[in-house]
Amino acid sequence: MAELTAETFARDVATALGGRLEALLLYGAAAREAHTARRTGLNTLLVCDAVDEALFAALEPAVRAWTRAGNPAPLIFTRQEWRDSSDAFAIEYEDIRQAHRLLAGRDPWQGITVRREDLRRQLEFELVGKLVRLRQAYAAARSDAKGLTEVVVASAAGFFTMLRSVLRLSGRAVPAAAGDVAREAAALAGFPAAVLDDLVAHVEGRARLVLASRDPRAAAYLAAVARTAEFVNGLT
Repeated sequence: MAELTAETFARDVATALGGRLEALLLYGAAAREAHTARRTGLNTLLVCDAVDEALFAALEPAVRAWTRAGNPAPLIFTRQEWRDSSDAFAIEYEDIRQAHRLLAGRDPWQGITVRREDLRRQLEFELVGKLVRLRQAYAAARSDAKGLTEVVVASAAGFFTMLRSVLRLSGRAVPAAAGDVAREAAALAGFPAAVLDDLVAHVEGRARLVLASRDPRAAAYLAAVARTAEFVNGLT
């Protein structure tokens, strides 16, 4: 059986939607790094003319095969929603803009701008929310090695997205490698970059993170999130 690649998915979606397709993007780690056809967990974003039952019916076979191959279904925006939502999803728009590949359709970024204040406001909101939820989970799982590991690992992707946004908000270039992002953002926010070393190794696929009961690395991670939130709160 032929490997289901992003290009195959794009071809199937384009065939299914025809002129209704505005753009199909691959974004995230797969667009940020070299990837192989065998990689799964590929993130895609679809912009189309409108969203209705006819669209979902046309997409269903392609999306079914895509998700069975281990990939999430695409995020779906109408053309108007995409143009109107940069204030609501400032973090996501800037992160996708930096790391994306156009698979089908036309470039959707023309005329799309993200205001710095929208980015700062969303980043502050997301960081404080993440911090509060992490503290809640940490209180419940502090002595449970497996649960504690799951809490930290589940939050990692979101936190690294926020660290990239910290760099953007501060006018810094955003490196592609997670380790460089952690190092530069830590220097700005004021926490030791070393506390993220094991998490970086996990995110980059070099070593699986396994925490022990009451692991000091988890406490240090919470402190790094708190310091980052405090730093963003002080930005104007």
